[in-house]
Amino acid sequence: MTDFQMLGISSEQIEMLKELGIHTPTEVQRETIPVLLEKKDAIVQAQTGTGKTLAFLLPILERIDPEQTSVQALIVSPTRELARQITDDLTELLHKKKHVHALSIYGGQDIEHQLKKLKHVIHVVVATPGRLLDHIRRNTVDLSNIRMFVLDEADQMLHMGFLPDVEEVMQQLPSTRQSMLFSATMPQEIKHIANHYLIDPVDIQIMGKNITLEEVKQMVIETTDREKQNQLMTVLNQFHPFLAVIFCRTKRRVMKLNAALQMNGYEADELHGDLSQAKREKVMQRFRDMKIQYLVATDVAARGIDVEGITHVFNYDIPQDVESYIHRIGRTARAGGTGIAVTFVAPKDKQYLTIIERGIKTKIKKKTL
Repeated sequence: MTDFQMLGISSEQIEMLKELGIHTPTEVQRETIPVLLEKKDAIVQAQTGTGKTLAFLLPILERIDPEQTSVQALIVSPTRELARQITDDLTELLHKKKHVHALSIYGGQDIEHQLKKLKHVIHVVVATPGRLLDHIRRNTVDLSNIRMFVLDEADQMLHMGFLPDVEEVMQQLPSTRQSMLFSATMPQEIKHIANHYLIDPVDIQIMGKNITLEEVKQMVIETTDREKQNQLMTVLNQFHPFLAVIFCRTKRRVMKLNAALQMNGYEADELHGDLSQAKREKVMQRFRDMKIQYLVATDVAARGIDVEGITHVFNYDIPQDVESYIHRIGRTARAGGTGIAVTFVAPKDKQYLTIIERGIKTKIKKKTL
């Protein structure tokens, strides 16, 4: 009997998981799947990269009734990238379940195309809050038969100002639904949503092995704003990353750094909120296909990036809180691999370094060039 079988996952889904190279459940999957299969509400606190997407997708697929033609499960995520990532995972799991249909709904897609798709039988909807509300107001999506609802990356919804939209969506759902809330951190506003909208939820906290600390080699390079660009290029030449994500604080800084890297012959491209959806998808595809080596990105644009083979993360601009730091460096060391995270720290950044080191309970090694 496999571990997934003991959790209550059907042999059909286990076969699919094996084809995808997944044989053993992660901690968040072991803790969460049995609770969700019992149809209980749950609050799951777990970092990105711990396998939480499968922790909710597998129980949802166990309970979808293909004979029923209405939408039965709704997954709401904060960004298009994350919605696409969840949909990609879902599509892989549905490879042999031809009778179960999923649709992703997010801004930047052609709304007419979405309207056409919504006229067909859809069982699972993955959506961002804004575009979903748009469809609810047009009466083009029917949520009256939703039995399972997932709010993913709830803390990121809060940071991006989407909580009012999320509450409006939740008010439209049947009161008999099962609700699952996933969040890396648990700010007061998220606790309020959980208390208000979830019924007697099971509280699951995955605090064990922290991927960011154990599998990522972290280092700090002390620099100045004037020197930072040259020092980044020196480090890239020394480390020869296979694939790397370089984080900047703003869209403008992303564009400026990407232009400088391209001018100096580096295979780089940019990812930020000002790009059209088509352009963002094209950039991500080129990165996945290894046609570009360096992806220069803002935090929000890089949400949901789960690309195999990212060996390095560079914090060109230091993140200002520990959660962002953990999310960023979690882009590397995926699926049991190891990675390197390099953070550039100018004198004015010292306070943020202190916050991060306190949060991860580790002094990060300083390196000078």
